[in-house]
Amino acid sequence: MSLLQEWRDFAYAYDMQEKEGQLFWANYFVIEKEIYIKILADADKVWEGSVASLAKELDTELKYFVGFLDGINDSLITPNPLEEMDENTSVCLSYDKEKLYYNMVGAKADWLYEMPEWDTLLSEERRKELYMDQKKSNTIVKGKKVGRNDLCPCGSGKKYKKCCGINA
Repeated sequence: MSLLQEWRDFAYAYDMQEKEGQLFWANYFVIEKEIYIKILADADKVWEGSVASLAKELDTELKYFVGFLDGINDSLITPNPLEEMDENTSVCLSYDKEKLYYNMVGAKADWLYEMPEWDTLLSEERRKELYMDQKKSNTIVKGKKVGRNDLCPCGSGKKYKKCCGINA
């Protein structure tokens, strides 16, 4: 079984509706935040090495570090091979700052995107733009409703009521 599958089996066995699950995830989020503080504080450093060596360097248990890798993977410049990963797999944490911030907002992880470490990485204006872009990305905008006497959008040239809207 891959490290990723072990992490998911372990972590998602906790029910967020129960006190034990809430405590587990609260503890995990503290660990995750500590990792982000370290990597954001030294933004120019390229964090790379084996999964086990980076977990040790970032002072984190291997299983929690795998959870962190699962969370950051979509924000990396080159995603890591999470599905096949074992403790000796070489990984790189070279991340896109804007994409990482955007994804943190999308995950509703305010404990991460409100960290003071962002102040030196992205301007306040840019963070506001990224925040708004992420929030707008979840907004559904309905198109103009086709009236029964309008031309059918299928391109037939008939009125909607005589074409595709016949049973609508």
